[in-house]
Amino acid sequence: MTVLILTCRQDVTADMVVNRLHERGVPLVRLDPADVPGEADLSAEYARGDFHCYLSADGRLAGSRALRSVWVRRPGEPAAHAPEPSQWLTAETGQALYGMLYSTTARWMNHPQQAAQARFKPWQLRIAHRSGFAVPPTVVTTFPKVAREFAAHCGKVVVKTLSGPPRTEPPIALPTALVDPDADFEGVAAGPTLLQRYVPKRADIRLTCVGGQLFVARKVSGPDQVDGRYGETGHRWEPAGAPDRVARAVHDYMDLAGLAYAAFDFAEDEEGVWWFLECNQGGQFGFVELETGQPIADAVAGWLAGSAS
Repeated sequence: MTVLILTCRQDVTADMVVNRLHERGVPLVRLDPADVPGEADLSAEYARGDFHCYLSADGRLAGSRALRSVWVRRPGEPAAHAPEPSQWLTAETGQALYGMLYSTTARWMNHPQQAAQARFKPWQLRIAHRSGFAVPPTVVTTFPKVAREFAAHCGKVVVKTLSGPPRTEPPIALPTALVDPDADFEGVAAGPTLLQRYVPKRADIRLTCVGGQLFVARKVSGPDQVDGRYGETGHRWEPAGAPDRVARAVHDYMDLAGLAYAAFDFAEDEEGVWWFLECNQGGQFGFVELETGQPIADAVAGWLAGSAS
């Protein structure tokens, strides 16, 4: 049985899992949808009441009847590397590729439909509440008055992007920004803005869930550090355990979201409460494994190979 990995060619995190799958002797095909058509090819047949398809990349062939699982890691836009790319060709290629894969019985990490829904931060916050996480008060608004009243009630607030930084070359970083309640909030009228009550924290928590297995890493925060992704604190990520309440909430969240893999970010306050900040359905784990030694890549490989419980 074959594992299909959909990702770009430069993906160190995927390389780690590929090595673990090779160690297990599991056949795999690594394919970037951007290479279809051209460097990679596909074919499907719907005849005599039956269906089967084939994908070819780098001299390797995957057939639907032998497809065990699909890992959607960091796939490129379909047909982006075609000799004559176009929006139409991207749409046609995406219809063909994902329509074929949806027709198989392979299991997904994660299914694109669930993954697309899971990227919406307002939806994440609702599911986080339903799952039992502690979630900081939050508003998403284009009304300056609402923003001012929220900030006046909460005191200091942080401003976050909803969709992440814009895709530009060179890429730009948009750290979470701390805003005082007397700031000018007229700018929120220009576009939806996410405001959240500021949580003074003593540590950042990254919890990676792989098919029900939890890998927790903790890093002590620097003084007044707002965004744990930026700024050197002098501390490293260390292995940690999850409180029972958080572990239960993670499993509930994964079930409600229909996800097999996710990376959760929490802020641990001075009283030890873990505040839910975000769930990234395709979040990186390589940096956590390298600093903590936790076998996350092996857990992903085990799930894809079908040996995970």
